[in-house]
Amino acid sequence: MTTRGGRIMRTPRRRGAAAALIAGTLLGLLAGPLPAAGAAAPAADEPKADGNSSMVMVLDSSGSMKESDGSGSTRIASARKAVGSVVDSLPDAYPTGLRVYGADKPQGCTDTRLAKPVEPLDRDGIKQAVADVKPKGDTPIGYSLQQAAKDLPEPKAGALGHRSIVLISDGESNCAPDPCKVAAQLGKKGIDLRIDTIGFQVRGKAKRQLECVAEQGHGSYYDAPDAAALARQLERAGRLSADGYRFKGKQITGSVQAKGATGIQPGQYLDSIGPGEKKYYTAQLDAKTAADFAVTAVPQPGVKVGMSDGIDVDLTTADENTFPCDAPNGSADFPSQEGAMPLTAAASRIPTEDGDGSCDEAGTYLLTVERETEAGASQARWPFELVYGTEGPLKKGLTPAQSETEYGAYGPESAKLPTGQPKTVTGGTGFNDAKALASGVWKDKLLPGQTRYYKVPVGWGQQLRYKAEFANEPTVDEDAGYADSSFVRTDAFSPRRVPVTDPEFTDQSTYSAEPAAVDFGTVPVSWTNRWEEQDAAVQPVRMKGDYYLAVSLGPNAAQFAKNTAIGVVLRVEVAGKAKAGPQHNAPALRAQDANDGQTRADSGDSDGSGLSLPLIAGIAGGVVLVAAAVVFTVVRTRRPGGAGSGGGNGLPTRGEW
Repeated sequence: MTTRGGRIMRTPRRRGAAAALIAGTLLGLLAGPLPAAGAAAPAADEPKADGNSSMVMVLDSSGSMKESDGSGSTRIASARKAVGSVVDSLPDAYPTGLRVYGADKPQGCTDTRLAKPVEPLDRDGIKQAVADVKPKGDTPIGYSLQQAAKDLPEPKAGALGHRSIVLISDGESNCAPDPCKVAAQLGKKGIDLRIDTIGFQVRGKAKRQLECVAEQGHGSYYDAPDAAALARQLERAGRLSADGYRFKGKQITGSVQAKGATGIQPGQYLDSIGPGEKKYYTAQLDAKTAADFAVTAVPQPGVKVGMSDGIDVDLTTADENTFPCDAPNGSADFPSQEGAMPLTAAASRIPTEDGDGSCDEAGTYLLTVERETEAGASQARWPFELVYGTEGPLKKGLTPAQSETEYGAYGPESAKLPTGQPKTVTGGTGFNDAKALASGVWKDKLLPGQTRYYKVPVGWGQQLRYKAEFANEPTVDEDAGYADSSFVRTDAFSPRRVPVTDPEFTDQSTYSAEPAAVDFGTVPVSWTNRWEEQDAAVQPVRMKGDYYLAVSLGPNAAQFAKNTAIGVVLRVEVAGKAKAGPQHNAPALRAQDANDGQTRADSGDSDGSGLSLPLIAGIAGGVVLVAAAVVFTVVRTRRPGGAGSGGGNGLPTRGEW
């Protein structure tokens, strides 16, 4: 544990070490409230169905649903309205079905039927199906879950998606099999299945049973004490299903031992990892090429996590004398114990300036991906994307500009960010469909437990600076046992998905429905930043291209936020004029060339591959940067104790809130 300027810092969790305890929270207050966000609704640029994901709602239609809900209506009437609300909010064509139980017989523990098959969204059809339901029978939850799992179509071969069961119940099961045991069995069958539960006016044993089903089914429990809460929570569960991370890549299976490790070439891959598991891969590298290996693990959002849960990514030589090719971005853990969110860590092999480093030689390199999991955390397997990108040396005789290690006018304290009326956008579900943004003011909405992704083109000599401001929101009536605060967070990544971190920024804050803000930025892009060893704030900022920013809202916000989604305003600035290349004294780009990136951002045009890894200007394959031609001085002027000082241990530090 170290300090900087009175702020508490921590060293990132390294291999086999437990995460530091979150010590406190720094709240960023805004000057004034933002407009309240209403219920989520489809937008023109909403992420589309990926063809591999689907959802089936399982609705309690037992006799108790005929009872009053306390507002002058019946529980089933309120459920009909809630189902109508969620289908109106889902994206067009998202495969959705409806199963009911207890609707056809006065008694019967197999009384369940698929009222509407899982198919491209038929809003009117689902509304009519639920309107026809007449509550009368028992509550066979376990058997209904078994059948619901069969209702969901399997993803296409070689693809990953999200299959969700959303159970709405006003009581506990009175039939065998035990629903919690069924959920546990289903939870072991696939990494893509999730069971969310919504308790409508339940308490005691019924509530505990539904919580158990959600936990064993790798989902979330939502409490709905009244009709408004039922509609709100069902909509949240449905939207999280539809907006699940869009995966892309070639399916591979990493070896579980170093001998016989799975060979990979530059590209994008899909794999999965279990609790305590370690995966091994090999890559063949020459003596001149830089390589980045970024791993994005995607657990089910909001599931239970422990303090030391996370992923570690390592790259080493694979000869007899093993050497680590370490980077300050190789570990990622969760910012809070509230619940899971996507994690990205990376390892890089960057040839040294002098060419005499332990990882400079051509040969086989060993990549390992390891998952650490506490006993009490979710034991579900995590799917992950592995992106392997390479970058050749500079053109012979080209002298690169010196490294850029300072923020200048765009540091944590001094930046002036854009103002004005924000434009509405919808962030992507992940790196592959990240929403392209340019400098300006933008607004979006986040669900509790959700992470939205954006990308911003940044050129040579330019730097990214942004702030995410969360709205002042109405809250539900206080109730014993409800959380009254959560967190908001932002993360930034290079074009190769390498995390960019610096504890000088307020990248995490508490959120309790009052205005709060998080912010981040980069130093200017410079090819020579690669040699700022162990500096997670500078080293990754070494190539032009799309820099990614992710914004997250903690799961606990579902317990106190009255609106379905929370409003967020993004103030984005790409500072400085883009230079024509990485070389020393490079001229500014022509106006037309400099506008190309902004035009693409404004239009949202992107191939969505996540592999648009921009080539460095002046690259000539197979040519080494000749040391004699490098006539420049690498300046290192970051503040004492800054990122890279590592609190005296050679590792970068990270803020603690």
